[in-house]
Amino acid sequence: MLKLRKVMGVLTAVAVALLGSLNPSDALANDVPALSAYGELPEIEDAALSPSGRRIAALLTIRGNRILAAFDENNRVISRTNVNEMKVRSFDWVGEDRLLLTYSVTEDLGANFAADKHEFSIAVTVPMTPEETGLAVFSNRRSLVNSIFGNYGTRQINGRWYGFFGAIELSRGTRGGEYEFRHGRPYLYRVDLLNNSTDRVANAAEDNHDNDWLIDANGEVAATYDIHRDNGRWTIRNARRSIIAQGQSASGRSGLIGLGYGGTSIIYYEYDEEGRSRRFEVPLGGGTPERFLPGVTIDRLYFDASTGHLSGYLEEGTDPRPVFEDPEKAQAITMVQNAFADFSMTIMDWSDNLSNVIVRTTGQQDSGTWFTVDVQNLRAAAFAYERRAIEPEHVGPFSTFSYTASDGLEMDGILTLPPGRDPTNLPVIMLPHGGPHSFDSEQFDWWAQAFASRGYAVFQPNFRGSTNRDTAFRRAGYGEWGRAMQTDISDGLTALAEAGIVDPDRACIVGASYGGYAALAGVTLQQGIYRCSVAVAPVTDIGRMYREDYRASGQVRTTRTALREQLGDPDTWNEVSPVRFAERADAPILLIHGRDDTVVPYIHSVKMADALDDEDKPHEFVSLDGEDHWLSLSETRQRMLSAAVAFVQEHNPPD
Repeated sequence: MLKLRKVMGVLTAVAVALLGSLNPSDALANDVPALSAYGELPEIEDAALSPSGRRIAALLTIRGNRILAAFDENNRVISRTNVNEMKVRSFDWVGEDRLLLTYSVTEDLGANFAADKHEFSIAVTVPMTPEETGLAVFSNRRSLVNSIFGNYGTRQINGRWYGFFGAIELSRGTRGGEYEFRHGRPYLYRVDLLNNSTDRVANAAEDNHDNDWLIDANGEVAATYDIHRDNGRWTIRNARRSIIAQGQSASGRSGLIGLGYGGTSIIYYEYDEEGRSRRFEVPLGGGTPERFLPGVTIDRLYFDASTGHLSGYLEEGTDPRPVFEDPEKAQAITMVQNAFADFSMTIMDWSDNLSNVIVRTTGQQDSGTWFTVDVQNLRAAAFAYERRAIEPEHVGPFSTFSYTASDGLEMDGILTLPPGRDPTNLPVIMLPHGGPHSFDSEQFDWWAQAFASRGYAVFQPNFRGSTNRDTAFRRAGYGEWGRAMQTDISDGLTALAEAGIVDPDRACIVGASYGGYAALAGVTLQQGIYRCSVAVAPVTDIGRMYREDYRASGQVRTTRTALREQLGDPDTWNEVSPVRFAERADAPILLIHGRDDTVVPYIHSVKMADALDDEDKPHEFVSLDGEDHWLSLSETRQRMLSAAVAFVQEHNPPD
């Protein structure tokens, strides 16, 4: 049996030594954590094990200083990279001696491109030895855009490590020999991660087509996926360019998943006419595609990072157990799961032989804890904490609350209660998720917990269109923006009130992205329900959103088909766009938007603020300079949270 030790983390302690002593809490006088304890980026955001399991890398934030640090088996710092201004998206080991760090930057594009702004991904190697210098992929090639357009994995070939990335090529212009943009279809390049040399290994797709690739264990292209942007006809070809699978998806919903066990087959998906995702497997040498694990509902697939081969999968269910081709790996993962049976846990990474594992827990009285697990020696120990200023007693209890919508559809949501308060007649925040094809589950949520710490019950409804149930439930949200999806939220409020948990006369609605749209719809398309609305990065005009997404795709017909399927009849979009109903706003509105948002452009909030101004409706507008759609920066995230909580407290006091 694995033994758990929850002690001060080794990595956090080392980081403190690097960056200076910690002020453990800036708590308020009444011992409630300050809002910054919730709004700051967590002290640890992610961690990764080297293939051997002897080294670990972690993204740490200590006293506002953000670093990517690597440690050896003796917990000594072997590398430290300051990433304060970076929007870090991922990092992983390349062998034992370097990391591959990916971050993004937002750039203005100008009038000649399909979108006004774009979020570009930059990949950088981070060596563990001080005599080496980190290199940005494609930075030494003037003929390539200094950004990656897809990461297709890393492979060790003849003792050297290579990365495979999509690249946009530039053409030498006729004036002054400068390089100019030619088209936006990526080529596939192999990059030597030791010296940054590059080789093209696959051509870009033809005009009006998109490509995708799978790389085998030897660094060769095993399969190429090609889809026509207009009619959705697609093919999958093997290394000999023979077609091994083909079909058509008017909405463009098909694609590669990965190589099968042993790398002798490929797994791909396509959506049927009912909108259900189907997985298929076909031999690389050709043959009849077969359903992949028919009758098994799969939560996730596991692939070997060094070969790209399938290694196992995790079934969905209340007690999911992993299934691995290697029974020893399955046994190791099962041991880890059993050891953390009383925790809400996620296995974040493992060494190649599964001798070492990283586990993250979050849940009741746990604002986020990271463990290293030595499977061979049956030991586990906490090594870092996400929010040490939030003690266990400060975590508001949460549970799943089930209810029935007004049309009889069964649904649920996550109810978070303020710590230490009787769950009766509480003021409430309705906090619908973004997406809208997403869902909320029972785990620590920094935004919900921040409101709960101030005395509010918080409800996160999984309205129709959410992805926590079957395909029929998800598709039930198609065409229901501002309609049934909206009343699902207020029906949840009614159910909570009938249960005596909340006071329906003391409710506000708060959300981001689609949730921001729902927050605006709650006080424009609906009336008399909420005391205030806080909309972060909201969609305010569905027609505008459709045009933006269609334009950004390059006016791809499959994108148009998919959008219209989800949004419904275009003739009805104005009927459910909050910007067109500003005169009906019956509660104060707070708009918050990042200027660098490339998902829901900043103009959505600008237009909503203008409409509210025209109608002399009470509102505030907070603009976040340099911030994107995901609130990636600690300073602007805290500004958002402080403004949102203050606005709610003003218009819906908790006491």
